[in-house]
Amino acid sequence: MSDARAPSELFQERLKAARDLRKWSQSDLAGRAGMPPSSIAHFESGSRKPSFDTLRRLANALEVTTDYLLGRVDEPGRAEAGDPLYRDVGKLTAGDREIAEAFLKMLADRNQAKKKG
Repeated sequence: MSDARAPSELFQERLKAARDLRKWSQSDLAGRAGMPPSSIAHFESGSRKPSFDTLRRLANALEVTTDYLLGRVDEPGRAEAGDPLYRDVGKLTAGDREIAEAFLKMLADRNQAKKKG
């Protein structure tokens, strides 16, 4: 990551970007993270900074990593270890893994087509 700004400066931008990616209002995110909507507004404006617990709750609600919110990585993807889609992959047979991979690709392709159309 080449951005030299402080994590607290990046946090407010990343929080809004992750919320916009989900197409959620501040109230939507607040409800999912179990906090008042005014807290989200304060975080996005930079007038307040989240506690570690709040940062974790926001990342979980948005399904992104805390590293993304803090600007340590540029991609908003979840850590595979914490993502329910990846949690049990190691327990699948090779054939079942191929089926799961094909299904996920089909869903991703369908979502791409919706964006274009």
